[in-house]
Amino acid sequence: MAKLYFRYGAMNGGKTTILLQAAHNYEEQGMHVFLVKPSIDSKGDDKLVSRLGISRKVDYVCSPEDDLFEVIKTNHETQKISCVLADEAQFFTSDQADQLMKVTVKLGIPVICYGLRTDFLGNGFAGSTRLLQIAHTIEEIKTICRCGKKAIYNARIINGHFVFSGSQVAIDGTDNVSYESLCADCYFRERELADID
Repeated sequence: MAKLYFRYGAMNGGKTTILLQAAHNYEEQGMHVFLVKPSIDSKGDDKLVSRLGISRKVDYVCSPEDDLFEVIKTNHETQKISCVLADEAQFFTSDQADQLMKVTVKLGIPVICYGLRTDFLGNGFAGSTRLLQIAHTIEEIKTICRCGKKAIYNARIINGHFVFSGSQVAIDGTDNVSYESLCADCYFRERELADID
């Protein structure tokens, strides 16, 4: 039985690198993978870009209105897909997460999603929240904080300063936005320094 996997972690955990390695592993065995990412992830345009400098063109960049089941089904009819690999899965809609589950059930294709669990305020994204609710298998990809503890927060930095307000989505590397993965202790210390309750 095909399964829906959600592999989540804080930023800088190597999620895209791991996805690209998984694609390589499938292809090395002569299998065809289908790579998809949401259009809101403007970094790299139609490519997946790892922090290690590895990049690869995706097969499909989806908008929030797209039905991922239909997209994958149509492509599967053209060339048999052995696995769907989805990056930045937090940006999918909850309906698209359900459509990816339908891919596993109706088409028998495993789907492996990679993404963040929460935003810079610790709130869930629609896609990741739904994936946490329905995925057959949930795996944490761990990364470390500057203090050496396990990082679980994605702290947003604008112009060199931590910020704790703003829109949920701000893409890393654009408009002087960057992120630092922090443990709970360091995250709340930075909130206190920014005078946020």
